[in-house]
Amino acid sequence: MSAAWLDAVVAERPLLLPGHSACAGCGPAINLRHVLGALAAAAPASPIVLVIPASCWTIIAGVWPVNAFDVAVHLTPFASAAAEASGIKAALRLRGAGDTTVVVWGGDGATADIGFSGVSAAAERNEDIIYVLNDNEAYMNTGVQKSGATPEGAWTTTTPVGSPRAGQKKDMARIIAAHGVPYVATLAAGSLPMVRDFRAKVAKAAGIHGFRFLHVLGGCPPGWRYPTSQTTRVTRLAVESNVFPLAEFEAGAWRITFRPKHPVPVRDYLALQGRFHHLTPDAIDAIQTHVDRRWRDYATPPMDA
Repeated sequence: MSAAWLDAVVAERPLLLPGHSACAGCGPAINLRHVLGALAAAAPASPIVLVIPASCWTIIAGVWPVNAFDVAVHLTPFASAAAEASGIKAALRLRGAGDTTVVVWGGDGATADIGFSGVSAAAERNEDIIYVLNDNEAYMNTGVQKSGATPEGAWTTTTPVGSPRAGQKKDMARIIAAHGVPYVATLAAGSLPMVRDFRAKVAKAAGIHGFRFLHVLGGCPPGWRYPTSQTTRVTRLAVESNVFPLAEFEAGAWRITFRPKHPVPVRDYLALQGRFHHLTPDAIDAIQTHVDRRWRDYATPPMDA
């Protein structure tokens, strides 16, 4: 790890300002700082417009005159973020400001569920925006209800311990890749090498035109039921257990970008989170089987036709 690279990251002017109202240990707060910082570093002359649909982040953004960001922010209803971002980009282009980077910061509910049709339509049209899926795996702002991105076996207030989440979460990265867009990537800030992978993908996305989709895992202490000090550890184990593979889709093919040197069993990741404490050994074994299968799908190159 280059000391100069790390020094440059630490010295960045924060575009997510200190003193915001995110929860202690909020994984998405860490992630959003890196997204904005990497975009600004990759294209310092390009202004950034951040489009945020209904979520924790429409609250964290603040009520005038309080503002948590040092970039332009547009707040939208759940379903319309991708459409509004597309319109903002088109309007800026007509005004001669087409170099502005328009970024959606959308939660899993707004992306995988309520706003999915708008996201799919923007991807199909290859709109020139960056769409970031801020995936904390439930509707956290309204009380930890299940979303389409809630993982198998998880407790939420709508999938209680007696009837936990059945079925597997939507694989949004591969769903969007199936639209034939220029770039899709999965990102997680669980360790310094993972952060470097994270920021390299954001920088790559900044240099590509068309629809770019970044699926970012964001741990939520109250929703996932772990201590606030454990966010980066939980995120690191999500990657090291292959629950959340780090990969990118480019030129029609997937590539693993981070291979754990010492993979850990899925139970190590699940054990840190209260939302999984009800699971039986058989349920954990089933999840391990599904994780192994998904890893093989990403890691095995397709056979030549």
